[in-house]
Amino acid sequence: MLLALKLDNVALIDALDLEFSPGLTVLTGETGAGKSLLLDSLDVLLGAEVPKHLLRHGQDQARIEGWFAPHKRTSLLLEQRGLGVMGQQPSALVVTRRLSRRGGRISSRGRINGVSVNRQTLLELRPLLIDLTVQGQTQRLGRPAQQRCWLDGFGDLSHRQARLQVAAAHETWVRQRSALERLKAERTALQQRWQENAQMLMDLRQAALEDPQELVTLKRSQDRLAHALRLKQGSWAVVQNLQEPLPGQASALDLLGQAEGELQALAALDPDLQPLLQRLQQAQDEVQEVAGALQDYGQQLESHPLALADLQERIAQLQRLERRYGQSLAQLIRRRDELEGATTELDWEAQQRRVEQEERTAHDRLCQVCGQLRQCRRQAADRLVADLMDMLRPMGLEQMRFTVELKPQPPTEHGSEEVCFLFSANPGETMAPLGDVASGGEMSRFLLSLKTCLTKTDLPVTLLFDEIDSGVSGRVSAAMTGLLHRLARFHQVFCVTHQPLIAARADHHFRVSKHMEGGRTRTRVMALSTLADREEELAQLAGGNPQEARSYVASLLRDRLPKH
Repeated sequence: MLLALKLDNVALIDALDLEFSPGLTVLTGETGAGKSLLLDSLDVLLGAEVPKHLLRHGQDQARIEGWFAPHKRTSLLLEQRGLGVMGQQPSALVVTRRLSRRGGRISSRGRINGVSVNRQTLLELRPLLIDLTVQGQTQRLGRPAQQRCWLDGFGDLSHRQARLQVAAAHETWVRQRSALERLKAERTALQQRWQENAQMLMDLRQAALEDPQELVTLKRSQDRLAHALRLKQGSWAVVQNLQEPLPGQASALDLLGQAEGELQALAALDPDLQPLLQRLQQAQDEVQEVAGALQDYGQQLESHPLALADLQERIAQLQRLERRYGQSLAQLIRRRDELEGATTELDWEAQQRRVEQEERTAHDRLCQVCGQLRQCRRQAADRLVADLMDMLRPMGLEQMRFTVELKPQPPTEHGSEEVCFLFSANPGETMAPLGDVASGGEMSRFLLSLKTCLTKTDLPVTLLFDEIDSGVSGRVSAAMTGLLHRLARFHQVFCVTHQPLIAARADHHFRVSKHMEGGRTRTRVMALSTLADREEELAQLAGGNPQEARSYVASLLRDRLPKH
């Protein structure tokens, strides 16, 4: 229930502080006085977009604050969001929205029980607190999703259980379908990787890799073969210098022999030279061995063009493998050994068959519970049609026809049918979607009747009706009054009205008026608590001859229904 509403600098209101009670409350006043402004403020308070006109001209700050008495589901949402209770009443819920003008832009900040919240949280809280109905609400009425919600709201316990089962089954099916799609994608990726690995293994097998240092060894052999002639000539030149000099020249060994003879003569004179003689003799032996080794090396060293080509081809093959796979020769050998020991492709067929079966089972379950929900909706639709027809006929729609069509569609979390309200106000006319063919007055009566049907199934939110009685006759107005009172037994109901009959039967009455003060237009809201005040206001609504109007409204007030 809405306990209080406080406004500062909102449109034509500079400051307003109202308190409300249970039952039916009406707001009356001349057109443009600001009656709908109070409902607009509540709309904005609970997350609606902020219209530019809502911030009072000449002011940069505005505040809208509402005090509510929450029920269980509201309290549960507050607990989930970490929002407690505050204020003088422990059970009160205080919602505040502050508006600020910065340049040409209006921004807002919301608070719940003093804690800053974003607009999304306000929108989540909104359906637990208010339900606003305005004339011409054709866009909302025409939405299949909204019509489905209304129909489901009219269902019984088994209906609500079927909805929960459909939502759970759809979630399971979506999860299984995602698992199947993920498995197929993984299998495709694995098959591609397997093909790549198979190609790599074949390349490495063909390369016959064994020695991690083979490339280094091959490059050395390549260098030797590429320079064979130079190596052969150089080694023979060294041999000649060491032991086989050209005619007329002395070899290194000859010179060492001469030095040895001279040193032997000296050692005979001085025994201390004996160690040097031995070292010189050893040097002769070393030179002799080097000369022999170089002679053998030169004899073995031959230039083989074909052998060099083979070496270069092998080197190129190994270098191509390193570049292709981005690994060294040693790493390629290890990778080949790993691939040789790896198992063949996993049994993806069996795994995919298992997941496909799980997906089919989940889909079959979804279809099954969707069928159960369809039956519940058909039964609820029949009851809703019967109840609505009983309420609409007394309101000037004796010839109307109404039905609920369930159009099949693929299963979703909401079921396997689209809900469509079909309507025809006159005999002989084809039934068509309600939002396309109903007039403003017909829509108003339909909305009021629908809300009355949903009274015992909907949450105990505050119902707000903005001039839904516009353009209806006195007889219809009387029927609408009865429905409003019926709603007020279970809900707190607010109604902006121009009908004296509806206003006379209200439990609480507020008059909205405009006044000029200090060169500015201001809206005032006054609670009409005395019979005289209400009689005066109702006479203004009735119009016509003042004396006749007062007599008429006096009779209405005498005959008004008792308060609830």
